[in-house]
Amino acid sequence: MSKKIIFGFIGLMFFTWLFGMAPSADFGTIKGYVYDIEGNGIPGIKVTAINKATTVEYNCITDQNGYYVFKNLPIGIYDLKAGMNGYVIAKLIGLEVKKGTALTKPITLKTAVLVKETEEAGVLGGVIGGVSPKKGDIYKYRLQEPYPPSHFQRFNTEEYNRIYENIYLDTINNPLSTFSIDVDTASYSNIRRFIQDNQFPLKDAVRIEEMINYFDYDYPLPKEKYPFSINTEISSCPWNPAHRLIHIGLQGRKLDAKNIPQSNLVFLLDVSGSMRSPNKLPLLQSAFKLLVKQLNENDRISIVVYAGAAGLVLPSTSGNQKEKIIEAINRLRAGGSTAGGEGIKLAYKVAFENFIKGGNNRIILATDGDFNIGVSSTSELVRMVEEKRKRGVFLTVLGFGMGNYKDGRMEQIANKGNGNYFYIDSLLEAKKVFIDDMRGTLFTIAKDVKIQVEFNPAKVKAYRLIGYENRMLKKEDFADDTKDAGELGAGHTVTALYEIVPYGSNEEMPVVDELKYQETKITTEALKSKEVMTVKLRYKEPDEEKSKLIERSLIDKNVEFSKTSNNFRFSAAVAEFGMLLRDSKYKGNSSYETVLNLARIAKDKDFHGYRAEFIQLVELCSLLSK
Repeated sequence: MSKKIIFGFIGLMFFTWLFGMAPSADFGTIKGYVYDIEGNGIPGIKVTAINKATTVEYNCITDQNGYYVFKNLPIGIYDLKAGMNGYVIAKLIGLEVKKGTALTKPITLKTAVLVKETEEAGVLGGVIGGVSPKKGDIYKYRLQEPYPPSHFQRFNTEEYNRIYENIYLDTINNPLSTFSIDVDTASYSNIRRFIQDNQFPLKDAVRIEEMINYFDYDYPLPKEKYPFSINTEISSCPWNPAHRLIHIGLQGRKLDAKNIPQSNLVFLLDVSGSMRSPNKLPLLQSAFKLLVKQLNENDRISIVVYAGAAGLVLPSTSGNQKEKIIEAINRLRAGGSTAGGEGIKLAYKVAFENFIKGGNNRIILATDGDFNIGVSSTSELVRMVEEKRKRGVFLTVLGFGMGNYKDGRMEQIANKGNGNYFYIDSLLEAKKVFIDDMRGTLFTIAKDVKIQVEFNPAKVKAYRLIGYENRMLKKEDFADDTKDAGELGAGHTVTALYEIVPYGSNEEMPVVDELKYQETKITTEALKSKEVMTVKLRYKEPDEEKSKLIERSLIDKNVEFSKTSNNFRFSAAVAEFGMLLRDSKYKGNSSYETVLNLARIAKDKDFHGYRAEFIQLVELCSLLSK
C-alpha cells in the first residue's frame, strides 16, 4: 500500500472525528413512572418525546410497573406526552436534555369520567367509552383529581404461590399417583401478558397444566352413560428420548341447547380504587357486557359490587332485560378500599335468595384479588367459600390487571368454590371465556373429578406427573367422597401428561431405604401383564354427593412419536414450553426451536387462532432468550 493512501486514510479519520460525528456524550436520558390518580404505576402507556427543534418523535411503552425510559436522546428541548383510552392525555412542556445527564419526570394521568348534568355531584357514570347515553340526556366531563405524591405506590406487589415441581417417584414404593383435574386457564393468559410485554414470566406464575388445558383437543365425545370419554396414548418423550410420555385426555359431553338449565348468576364486581386502570374496571365492564348479550329470559342476573363496603347494584333481573343490566354495568366507577370478604358474603346471600333448584347457581367474581379490609386473609376466604359451596352455589373467578395482582389467592378461592379461574388480559380473552367457551365456563357436568393412576412396576421404573402441583391428593383421598376436587364443564377437555422411566433403565432415581418389616415385590401377574398402567376416575353428578368410578388400562404398542395424534404432540409442545419458562431441571434437551417445530407440525385445526398465537409467543421468547 502506498504512503499516499495511508496518510490519506489517517487524514480522513482525523477530520471525521474533528468535524463530523458527534461524540456519544451529546445525548441524555428522560425517565420516570406513569401513575394513576392513586399513585399506582400504569403499564402499557405510550409515552412520546418530541424534539422541539427537529420535531422528531421518540416513543416507548411503560413496563408492568409503569416505568418508561428514553435513552440516548439527542441534547435539546423536548415536550413529553402520555395517554391511552380512558385517560386524559398528560403533557410536560420544555424539558431540557443536557449532555450526559438523566431527567427523572413522573407523569400522572387523570381518568376522564362522564357525569350526567341532572345528577348530584359525585354520582358518576362509566369511564369514557363505557356509557351509553339515552336520548335527551346531557353529559359533561369531570376529571378525577390525583392524590398527593406522598400517596404514590411505586412497588410491584403481585403475589404467586411457590410451586415445587413434581419429582420422579419410583414405582415400587409409590405405585399410585392421585390428583384433582384442573380446567383453569389463568396461568396461560397471565404469562402471555408478560411475554407480550417483552418479559419472561415469574417462574411461579407458570402452571404447566393450565397452559396445556388452555387449548381444546380433538377427543371423541362420550358414547356411554358417563359424562366424559377417557383417551390415552404413549410414545417416546421428545425432550428425553430414553423416557416415554403418557397422554391422558378427557372430553366432557356437550349440552343440547334444549337441555340447558336455567341460570341464577350473581356478578360480584370489584370497584375499589385499585381497579381504576383501563385494563381493570373498563375491561371488566366490556367483558361482562359480552356475557350479558348471550343470556335469555331463562337466566336471572344480579350485580353486587364492593369497594369500602359491599352493595347490591342490580337485584335479580331477567336475562332478556339486557339494556337494564348493561346500564347498571356502565354506571360503575372505581374508588375506595377493597372489602372483598364482605362482597363475597353479600353475593352468596343474593345467590341463595334467588336459588333455582336443579339450575345453574353461580357467582362470577371479577377482581385483581387485592382485598385489604374486613375478611381479607386467604385462609378465612377459603373457609367461607368451602362452607357455602356445599349448598349448591359455585364460584367462578376472573382476574384482571397487573402490578398488585394476587394470583395465588384467587386460584385457591376458585378451587374451593367448585369453580374455575381465568385471567382476562384483553377483550379477546373475555370473548374466549364468555362466548367461545361459555357452556364450559358456566355449566358443570361433573364435580369432584379425581384421577388415580396405578403404574405397573414391571413396565415403569419411575414416573413424574407434569404440572398439577397444586392439585395433588393423597391416595386415600381418591375414594373419600368428602374430599373436594375439580369440576368439568360442558364440552370441556382435560389433559394430563406423565413422563416415565421404563423398567430396566440404568438411570439413577431417588433412593428409598429398604423396609424393615415388609417386602415390596413385583407380582407374577404384573410380570405377565402387557399393561403399563390403569387409570381410575371418580366423579359426582352436579347435584349428587356419592361418586361413581370408571377404569381404563393402557398398553404400550411402541407407536413412533411422529405417528401419534396431534393432541399428543401439541400438548407435549406446550409442556416443553412451560418447562423452559420455569427453567425446569427436568427439561432435558428442550429448546424453543424444538417447541416451535413440534407446535407447527401439530397445529391442526385452529379455528380461533389460539395455537397460532402460541407459536408467536414461543417465537418471541426465542428472540428474548438471545
